Amino acid sequence: MCGIAGILGKPEKTRGTIDKMVDVITHRGPDDRGVLVEKDFAFGMRRLSIIDLGGGHQPVSNEDDTVTVVFNGEIYNHRELRPELISLGHSFKTDSDTEGLVHLYEQYGPDMLRKLRGMFGFCIFDKKKNQLFIARDFFGIKPIYYRVENVVEKNKSTTNAGKKGSTNGSAKISQKIVSFGSEIKSLLEDKKYKPTVNDNAVYNYLAFQYNPLEETMFEGIYRLMPGHYMIVNLEDNSFKIEPYWHYHFNDKNVWPTTEVDNKNIIIKQATKENGSVQNADKNRSQDAAQNTDTIYYQSENEINLAKEVRKVVEDSVAHHLIADVPVGSFLSGGVDSGIIVTTVQNLRKKAGAPSVDTFTIGFDHVSEHTEARQVSDAVGSNHTEIQVDFDEYFKELPKIAWHFDEPVADPSAVALYFLAREARKKVKVVLSGEGADELFGGYNIYREPFATSFVSKLPSFIRTIFIKPLLMLPFNFYGKNYIYRSLTPLRDRYIGNANIFKKAEQDKLWKGSSTNASIDMYPYFDVVKDQSDSRKMQYIDLNFWLPGDILAKADKMTMAHSLELRVPFLDIEVAKLSARIPEIFKYKNGTTKYILRKAFESILPKTTANRKKLGFPTPIKQWLKKQPEKVMTLIKENPYIQEKFDLAYIEQLENEHISGKKDNARKIYILLMFALWYNTFIPHNKQSNKKQKKA
Repeated sequence: MCGIAGILGKPEKTRGTIDKMVDVITHRGPDDRGVLVEKDFAFGMRRLSIIDLGGGHQPVSNEDDTVTVVFNGEIYNHRELRPELISLGHSFKTDSDTEGLVHLYEQYGPDMLRKLRGMFGFCIFDKKKNQLFIARDFFGIKPIYYRVENVVEKNKSTTNAGKKGSTNGSAKISQKIVSFGSEIKSLLEDKKYKPTVNDNAVYNYLAFQYNPLEETMFEGIYRLMPGHYMIVNLEDNSFKIEPYWHYHFNDKNVWPTTEVDNKNIIIKQATKENGSVQNADKNRSQDAAQNTDTIYYQSENEINLAKEVRKVVEDSVAHHLIADVPVGSFLSGGVDSGIIVTTVQNLRKKAGAPSVDTFTIGFDHVSEHTEARQVSDAVGSNHTEIQVDFDEYFKELPKIAWHFDEPVADPSAVALYFLAREARKKVKVVLSGEGADELFGGYNIYREPFATSFVSKLPSFIRTIFIKPLLMLPFNFYGKNYIYRSLTPLRDRYIGNANIFKKAEQDKLWKGSSTNASIDMYPYFDVVKDQSDSRKMQYIDLNFWLPGDILAKADKMTMAHSLELRVPFLDIEVAKLSARIPEIFKYKNGTTKYILRKAFESILPKTTANRKKLGFPTPIKQWLKKQPEKVMTLIKENPYIQEKFDLAYIEQLENEHISGKKDNARKIYILLMFALWYNTFIPHNKQSNKKQKKA
């Protein structure tokens, strides 16, 4: 587990900068550092030693130093891959998982990604081809960012740039990569770059509570999207980006048949040179989609499917326990972490190992301590509980904003920050239950299509004459939201688990219009147009909510304390199985994650196995009433907010919340986290940025 960084250019430019880029992310890897300076680029890393503590120094090269890698993450099947590589003539100098990457690349090139089981963000230098190969894992557990600059190329008919260029007579404007890294703050160490706000990202942040775009909140800085790789030509710093994996429902082979364009907005079927091959693949895909449920009903029953789910999840947990350092687990009161902890403890008992360390957080108004303790008592873990109050929460927010790089207004992220700080006192690695909800259908909102089906299936004349007019009434009434959801197509209203500032509210907030700024969700819905509404919701969350919120906070908040977080539910083998599970086994009898609960019901406490999805409780509603002047001063005195937003509307949100007229906590919190981010990273307040680095 590490943080990586790189910058393109000649040694006289890169040598001093790469050291700063690496050292600003020391929190990601306090155990070791390494840097390589070549004629066209430099890259380096900070290491958190987890596997092969003594021999895992990076950068790592092959036998003749023609392939070199810096790597952030873990490859859980590296021991299984090693014999295959040795049989093919490769030799190893270390026991680390990192070294396997260089030999896999030598042997398979970009197809090496199909061999991996893990989480990763890495860069490989291919000296023979004079190029960089940069890749990010399947779901986006580990981040990769890169910065580009516009370059005018004269008298060239084509360009190999990863972004769309524009022509101007005989000149073409293309984008060239300048730098890359695990965190944006590394890229900001290149003082030639002056951070500016990307307004388009702000628009979407206000809706989603995170920025889901390929573009980041910083102009000119992008994220490599999950399941993608980048090839950089070091001769001219041009680059191309390609998808290598995409999640599909009802498909036994989930390697991609789709391609996401470079802006990650338009998703379309990948084209192949041979039209007949393309059509054949399309027909096979359609057959699989039509027949998967039938196959399961005929050859599988519920019990056998539950056994398969349990087997695959247990195998994933076993792989995720591979480490040369202590491994613990986060434990909430929910079924997902309960499954992880129970499985870990059972594996430890079989191996004669000590009980696992587990960690739970609560707050002065709400907590899951009781529920978590039920699991801990049942399995016999070494359990630690902590509690955080408002003063400590608020005090740490600026530091948290610095660690995030971009604003993420999920209140539970701060809870994760404190939980990671506590866990790091005892362990270096923790397991967590992220991803189960997205893969196995765990969110309560996924049941919505079943609840609204009564109205949506009524004859159109009844809906038109009797029901639709109710939505035009100027006041709210019980059931109005239900009617809206029943009559409005999913693609016109669902953007994911969070939709904070809706379009009409954004129009009030911005001094200008936000009409043209929102993400076009239609292409994503088109990919799953033949699936049920519940599966469409899953698909949206897998592409937006999971990488943009859940995994972003998981990585940034744990690495802030040099703690590695692993997510066994997001193992590629678990993903392949979840894609084939019929919908009836995900939502049954009103129960979410039905087959996952069924798979582990015999080893979980009954109360845990049957517990509904509650979300992580954080008393942000109460806290924002406690010292509103402190919060609102930060918001209203922010230069960007003063220039772009309607302060009168913000004051209205504040007054409504304090008086109890409306619960505007999430809206206020989203503005607060934006203000803290802006104060930390945008040049008007350089002193603040320096303070956060030192903290």
